[in-house]
Amino acid sequence: MGSTGDKISGLANKAAGNIKQAAGKATGSRKLQAEGKAQELKGDAQQMKGKAKDAVKKVVDRA
Repeated sequence: MGSTGDKISGLANKAAGNIKQAAGKATGSRKLQAEGKAQELKGDAQQMKGKAKDAVKKVVDRA
């Protein structure tokens, strides 16, 4: 997956994670809150991966 795909997937996972966390808080489900937090962190990691790919590409393009 390219850097853009990683960034988009990351945003989608962060959004879904936030929704799960909110639903967990509303229903009092700690399990759903934890799942949401995990998905949000996964999204953060995917976005960082996309940004890292962009940085590597810039270095390679300069060389």
